[in-house]
Amino acid sequence: MTEGAQADPLAARKAALGLLQAALSRRGGLEQALETPAARPLSAQDRAFARALAMATLRHLGPIDRALGSRLRREPPPPSRDLMRLGLAQAFFLDTPEFAAVDTTVSLAPKPLRPLVNAVLRAVLRGGPLETTPESFAPPWLHARWRAAYGEAGAAAIAGQIAEEPATDLTPHDPDDTEMAVLLVADRLAGGTLRLRGRGDVAQWPGYAEGRWWVQDAAAALPARLLDVHAGQSVLDLCAAPGGKTLQLAARGAAVTALDKSAGRLRRVTAGLGRTGLAAEIVAADAAAWADPRTFDAVLLDAPCSATGTFRRHPDVLWNARPSDIPALADTQRRLLAIAAARTTPGGRLIYSVCSLEPEEGEAQARNFLAAHPAFMLDPIAPGEAGSPPASHASPGWLRILPHHLAGGLDGFFIARFRSKSRP
Repeated sequence: MTEGAQADPLAARKAALGLLQAALSRRGGLEQALETPAARPLSAQDRAFARALAMATLRHLGPIDRALGSRLRREPPPPSRDLMRLGLAQAFFLDTPEFAAVDTTVSLAPKPLRPLVNAVLRAVLRGGPLETTPESFAPPWLHARWRAAYGEAGAAAIAGQIAEEPATDLTPHDPDDTEMAVLLVADRLAGGTLRLRGRGDVAQWPGYAEGRWWVQDAAAALPARLLDVHAGQSVLDLCAAPGGKTLQLAARGAAVTALDKSAGRLRRVTAGLGRTGLAAEIVAADAAAWADPRTFDAVLLDAPCSATGTFRRHPDVLWNARPSDIPALADTQRRLLAIAAARTTPGGRLIYSVCSLEPEEGEAQARNFLAAHPAFMLDPIAPGEAGSPPASHASPGWLRILPHHLAGGLDGFFIARFRSKSRP
């Protein structure tokens, strides 16, 4: 990838520094940082370059930090490390000439730190290409977990997706809308997802203003498809934001209640419904405290999780995750599953999904749920059902989707479908 034209190269790189720091500090992430007042004055080219540089740095953070670690005896004063990361990402992964990568990076450093930044960058660049084995791209503790869960080859295949820039996937409002694939120059995947061949500002693409599609990863589209709702059925979308699944369910003609405890995040659901002309009941409430007595024909729980399966689009999740997060999230998921079960009408269906690669958040939750809720049984998902990758089918009848299970990649997910037994 090349830089492209920038009106102010230093301004774009300064913005990239802010994006990188936001992405690695849990302050809301890279996408939210793009909307801060500091980023708004940038030209379209500068914003695009700042985002591309920050993302390239995050996708290659493992190899970059290994190289810096071999040159730094101690942690340098901030913001030295982040500046060095950006400089190396430009030189090694954005085709920026070495002299330009060094000079612009040094120019952004505080004057007392410029000799250090200059010396370290030049030393790393003299050493030649960085180590880019699959294992080098993932935090060691996560790679060890993937190796234990999926074997050496599986872990390497997962890590091999970290540096890849993903295509944009769309879900069409009308599954039979064959025109959109032509207008958007997109490939139609199994299940109906459109995978674009090009990139750009989605708001400028054909069909956006008319609400004919929404952005949604191919894997993220599967839970709602697998719930298989029909017109007139009542559906509860727990943890509904940002809303792609709500739109899918509403497009099927279901009577959808979209619940999320974050009123701010629900604004995105409302905006999506408005753009697409779809309707759903929006409820801002904590699921555990929601006093509404209703049960539903179908319930979809896409639960809060470590999100390690989303690293293709959000590589910062790998570096923000901590081992202690997983048991805490697993406890939350267990409680939400019990709530979802209580909201499912006898004979109804329940989908549980997480965009996590960690077995404690997936397979273990499904097994524990069945043991704790004898009124439910597993409703097996057939191989290839709803366009799911055949390689993702696991023998109990659930899906363990790994990012390399589809050519071109997709998010990592666990999906299980349960059915409530009818009353005798």
